[in-house]
Amino acid sequence: MKLMWFHLMPYTELPDDFRERHPSVWVDIHSSLFDPKRAHLMYNDFMDELEYAADCGFDAVCVNEHHSNGYGLMPSPNLIASALSRRTTDTAICVMGNSLALYNPPTRVAEEFAMIDVISGGRLIAGFPVGTPMDTCYAYGQNPSMLRERYLEAHDLVMRAWTESETFAFNGRYNQQRYVNIWPRPVQRPHPPVWVPGGGSVETWHWCAEMDYVYCYLSYYGYKAGKQTMKGFWDEMARLGKDRNPYRAGFLQFVGVGESRQHAMELYAEAAEYFYGRCLHVDPRFATPPGYVTEASQRAGLASQVQRASGGVLGSTTGTRMAAVAREMDAIVENGYVIVGSPDEVVEQLHEVADELNVGHLMLLLQFGNMSKELTRYNTRLFAEKVMPRLRDKFAQWEDRWWPQPMARAERAEVPAFMPKLAAE
Repeated sequence: MKLMWFHLMPYTELPDDFRERHPSVWVDIHSSLFDPKRAHLMYNDFMDELEYAADCGFDAVCVNEHHSNGYGLMPSPNLIASALSRRTTDTAICVMGNSLALYNPPTRVAEEFAMIDVISGGRLIAGFPVGTPMDTCYAYGQNPSMLRERYLEAHDLVMRAWTESETFAFNGRYNQQRYVNIWPRPVQRPHPPVWVPGGGSVETWHWCAEMDYVYCYLSYYGYKAGKQTMKGFWDEMARLGKDRNPYRAGFLQFVGVGESRQHAMELYAEAAEYFYGRCLHVDPRFATPPGYVTEASQRAGLASQVQRASGGVLGSTTGTRMAAVAREMDAIVENGYVIVGSPDEVVEQLHEVADELNVGHLMLLLQFGNMSKELTRYNTRLFAEKVMPRLRDKFAQWEDRWWPQPMARAERAEVPAFMPKLAAE
């Protein structure tokens, strides 16, 4: 099993009355709330935390892309990934990911991902999300009815740019380029492993099966809410004749480890309530613009809403999730949004997550909300020392064909030591 350390880079100083005075943390969050000098400290703390996770032995560190967003301060995760590539050794660099439809031309993604793969010596995982409507349709003004078509065409252009050895012309509906010939080119051949984050779209399941890509459910609502989506994914894989290799899938889970369950509840309550109370305060009008969700996915969403209304798990549609978020710590834990407890309790619960969802790539949010740097390091270290070793052997009978294949260690550059400022001449 692969254990991956995920960072959202949330703004940690949203005011106490944020929900009452501001309609949304996304798209139209007011610029007066952002203090660049405070964010300078946040960014540097966040990057220290990612490097610390790599030093603790996590299989990968993960970053992602959001725009006009108060809980995700990474409009360009590639900037963070390039720094991590230079400052880490064997840890995979998972960029989850670049919203392909937003790049004009998409060869920019091919070039920047290739740079990260080369700097890191072949450690990149390339994430290709379609993108949330808040990022793509509202913050970046894309037509929701054309978004998936743009995405698929951009994907085809990136893959050809990585794999074709000769300069070629590309003449698509949305992209026309006379000369496509990217430099640099990725270390990994034929290309870095591609993972596709999604929220339950039937089309994304089909496409991952067709392309043999990893499907990643990045749920902020935990494994209980994720059961239905992952069941749908595996049912579709079975229908399409695919095996149940757990490494076909990834899942995101919040975790807080303490000396005991009560200790963990006390340690992480403030951060969890900050995240679910302020960071997920999204105006419903941004959630599902007309044309963004296809008919097939709408039908699947209707079924889950009925299940929720009858007391089942949380629905799969964004609007349903946003309207029903638990914001008090007891309910947050009871609903499974955040797994908390002693190391023994967390191990037991994560075995349950892996078994019930059949997921071999577990992405862990061990920093969330306004969690301090000190508490983040505590959570990360305790998980690495007391939890991670007891999950490593899970799914050992399966081959992970979707993991990076880096250059041999002896062929790679050394990680630079800290270099103090040169003395004045």
